[in-house]
Amino acid sequence: MTDLSVLRPDRLVSAREVFGIDSDLKVPAFAERDEHVPEIDSVYRFNPAVTLAILAGFTRDRRVMVQGLHGTGKSTHIEQVAARLNWPCVRVNLDGHISRLDLVGKDAVVLRDGQQVTEFQEGIVPWALQRPVALIFDEYDAGRPDVMFVIQRILERDGQFTLMDQNKVLRPHPFFRLFATANTVGLGNLNGLYHGAQRLNHAQIDRWNIVASLNYLPRDEEVAIVQARVPSLANEAGTALVRQMVAVADLTRKGFAAGDLSTLMSPRTVITWAENLEIFGDAALAFRLSFVNKCDEAERPTVAEYFQRCFDRELDESYQLTGDPK
Repeated sequence: MTDLSVLRPDRLVSAREVFGIDSDLKVPAFAERDEHVPEIDSVYRFNPAVTLAILAGFTRDRRVMVQGLHGTGKSTHIEQVAARLNWPCVRVNLDGHISRLDLVGKDAVVLRDGQQVTEFQEGIVPWALQRPVALIFDEYDAGRPDVMFVIQRILERDGQFTLMDQNKVLRPHPFFRLFATANTVGLGNLNGLYHGAQRLNHAQIDRWNIVASLNYLPRDEEVAIVQARVPSLANEAGTALVRQMVAVADLTRKGFAAGDLSTLMSPRTVITWAENLEIFGDAALAFRLSFVNKCDEAERPTVAEYFQRCFDRELDESYQLTGDPK
């Protein structure tokens, strides 16, 4: 296993050549991959502005938060940048079960030379801090207050971290990088869509150097992504079908913004719909199983109207499981 603590980036790559963005930025990268480097998704499409923000984080040690609605690929975006830089990357989901001890570390009983002894086992924060690792905090605005104040320590410019139980001060590795993803930028569950999202301390939000916003893609790009994920739809008939599917998704997003729906279709949902279409062979049945059944019953007629408007057929028509997309 590679000792990450001794690694350093050993080359520079062009942002223009590797990520296809209009920038002269040269980004540090590693020549070799290790087990902590994410796998490259060859069909992933980068948002230029968000990519540039993330690259600034890797290049200049900026603390970068990526904000956006669910399903826009916030965490994946950071991972795919890291994958192309061969940069070790670790994701931590800040759900309600993550505690301060999980992040900092705790005493544990271990066997040493056949004897049980108590020793300190470091958590993910001190482990990552001492290595050239990109640490991603997912669902940042869902973290518990005691957990968030642990994170606040490493958001400072020098990022020193004190292990009080060990009377030890950790200084960050020169190539440690910190990222986060959030749905609400610490404003809480204002629209009722993200239950469990917390209002965050403004002093902590202020410590993030860069906040990038990742929104849903233009229709043509979303169609291309769906076809890349489901190659059986990458033909003339499939293009027309996927355009109808993306049009339905766009209506749900507009309906959500207008207050007509309490949920919406993310790009992830459209991909799931396309994958289920391969299985069931019927667009209406696949749509019902992928999205409609997740909606409030009172809102399903509205969703059915969106489907009828885009497909020129009723959602409740009898399903024909022929194996051919309809």
